[in-house]
Amino acid sequence: MTSLPRAAEELATGAGRVAARAGGLVLEGATHAVAMARRARKPLHPRGTVWEAELTRTGTLLPTGVPWLDEPGTERAIVRVSAAFGFPHGWPDIQGLALRLPQQGDADVLLASTGSGRFSRFLLRPVKSSGWHLSTTLLPYRGPEGPLLLAAAPTEPQQYVLLRAEGQGAWVAFAVLRLLHESAEQPSFDPVRRTVPGLQNYDWVRRLREPAYETAREDRGESPSSAGRDNVT
Repeated sequence: MTSLPRAAEELATGAGRVAARAGGLVLEGATHAVAMARRARKPLHPRGTVWEAELTRTGTLLPTGVPWLDEPGTERAIVRVSAAFGFPHGWPDIQGLALRLPQQGDADVLLASTGSGRFSRFLLRPVKSSGWHLSTTLLPYRGPEGPLLLAAAPTEPQQYVLLRAEGQGAWVAFAVLRLLHESAEQPSFDPVRRTVPGLQNYDWVRRLREPAYETAREDRGESPSSAGRDNVT
């Protein structure tokens, strides 16, 4: 069976490049379709709450080479809790959790509800917001030692544990996220251009995601220069 690191690299070459671009066009078209149907500034995740939050990183005895994952510390975060399609309350939806990290250069981390298993962690899963569920980055980052996936799971009201996994490996907790109070801020998150230092997008991930996020920026009326820094290679 092909390992995830090797699979990720294979997707970046040959037919994988074509497949990634095709997938990106599908996401771009879907974003346009939802935007036209809804005619809202935020066609996806139309409703949600924004919070001032505190992120406490515990550090790890199993280093990844990424300081934000490996080193202890406390920092401020801006968090948006939302549902992708905005179905009526109580209906299953793709639950979203977005983090803005000012101390990490305004890095953005976006997570969506998925399964938790070796393969289901890469598949979106509609769930009720009131139930326990795992939310992951869905696609891996490229870390110094290989692919890394991030996740969050609620532990009590307004509190989450953050976890990381090396590809299909075991989940390891590295931080606690506490939502403190609601905020009037309305950030626009962009995980393609704003990444945590030490975590990069694979080229195939960037190709897959960029068309949809470019469409979202255009629908918001943003110029290319207003989208933030590009921290991918």
